Amino acid sequence: MKERPGRRLPLRGVFRLGRFGDIWHKHALSAVIALAIPDLILLAVGRLDLAVYTSAGAMCALYGHGLPYAARARGLIWVALGMIGGVGVALVASGLTRSTTILIIVSAVLAALHKVVCDATRIGPPGNLIFTFMAATCAFIPQRLTEVPFHLALAALGAILAALVCMAPALVRPEGPQRIAVARALEAVARLPHAASTGGTPTPRVRHDAAAAVNAAWRTLLPVPASPNRGALERLLVHAEETLATGFTTEAARLTGWATDLRRNRPLPRTSLTEDEAAELTGIAMERAVRSREPSVLRAFHPASALFPIGVRVAVGSALAGLTSMALGVGHPYWAVVMAASVFQANAMLSWQRALQRALGSVFGLLVFTLLLPISRTGQLALVLLVLFLQFCTEALITRNYWLGTVCVTPMALLLTEFSGYQPAGQLIADRWLDTCVGVAAGLLGCLLVTNRRTAGRIDAALHRVAVTRAGAGHLLASGSAGPGDISRARGLLVAALVELREAAEVAAGEWWQRVLPAERIAHAEQEGHRTLTRLRGPVRDRVASKSING
Repeated sequence: MKERPGRRLPLRGVFRLGRFGDIWHKHALSAVIALAIPDLILLAVGRLDLAVYTSAGAMCALYGHGLPYAARARGLIWVALGMIGGVGVALVASGLTRSTTILIIVSAVLAALHKVVCDATRIGPPGNLIFTFMAATCAFIPQRLTEVPFHLALAALGAILAALVCMAPALVRPEGPQRIAVARALEAVARLPHAASTGGTPTPRVRHDAAAAVNAAWRTLLPVPASPNRGALERLLVHAEETLATGFTTEAARLTGWATDLRRNRPLPRTSLTEDEAAELTGIAMERAVRSREPSVLRAFHPASALFPIGVRVAVGSALAGLTSMALGVGHPYWAVVMAASVFQANAMLSWQRALQRALGSVFGLLVFTLLLPISRTGQLALVLLVLFLQFCTEALITRNYWLGTVCVTPMALLLTEFSGYQPAGQLIADRWLDTCVGVAAGLLGCLLVTNRRTAGRIDAALHRVAVTRAGAGHLLASGSAGPGDISRARGLLVAALVELREAAEVAAGEWWQRVLPAERIAHAEQEGHRTLTRLRGPVRDRVASKSING
């Protein structure tokens, strides 16, 4: 099999600052509230050393903010169980042995499990890193087995509090997540005409982002029980789909206005789409969701899975980082384990970029820690308040660029170690810097040692799916008797197939060593797929034009 030589590693855009995330404040406030309550209680009773266990559960407040509240409740249960399970394994290991080597291996295996499960379930940011950080930290806290149940109970209480904090907004905006998801789709589609006007045609990236936002909004809406408000949101999403299909530039301003109304919690906009059309296209979206269903978590651990090599990478790289740190005499080898685990992304190219971001953020983070250290040493209350402030800043800045968020993560992690007592500042800084270098180097070495050729297989499957859906659409058009529902169904399935192909191609393009990718086949499949979409647009364009004239 022909191998592709090593590729030039790009730096463009790695450190570029983006916009703040649209709901960053929800993550930030939820985490700060969930952390502050138990921390202040433990501070009042003089047991701040127990804050690491309540923090493990409280960190669950970072997850699920994009999900409707019923789905969020179910998701938070699984997040809490995953967090408590990982921490429980780490605490038992710490209670059974004080061998640093064994604890490093346990932490590395847990890091690999966290990575595979989080990627398979597409849990979203912050992904596996929080699970790995808390488990690795707990693994290196000396334990007696008799203490483990109490410490796990503290973690469970923290998780319960986190769930209550995350669910509390349902009392004020019960439809908030659905509104945000549909608003994102409307805004993404509204950007298409502007991209076309400035560059002739929208770039594949812009077109892919719009289609992905529409699909994500459908996935958010579908689990929600039927109601008049859900129907109104569906009608807005149908308009976004039709604009995506037809490219009507006159719709952009209206879509943007609707998105603004949704974000500001104004009354849902009234649209001219009939209930029959909305119900019809909802069924289409449901069929698309079923066909694009994610594989089960257990299948992700099969050796033939595309995620299996990534899990092996994380295990090898994290163990290598921890053992190297131990050999260098660093007092916190679990930092190197977490650092290596944070490097691994969907492919080697993204891992390289994340390593650069992590290294730069850690350098500046150590400077911030040095500046904040005198304040933190004024008392434990100041220490707690600084950690909460850094947590808030992390959630705000990490949406702009990962390295900027790391500037706050680094001093926060160092300050957390002082909850159980002050430590020599120089030693802390030296250990953190060494672990950063070791973790980044081990992570990149793991990407080189463990190749991932399965990404190319995902492209083959995606190409086959595009071919099948395009052929089905062609037969439908050739029959001449297809109704609007059949046309819309074919269009939706073909759009979903093209989105999957683009994602698979981008992931595979970032691997350093693998067989040559079928670039010509990918380009041809995308071109033919969009030509077929153009043929499918005729009936939809007529319907939209008719509604515009009548409305």
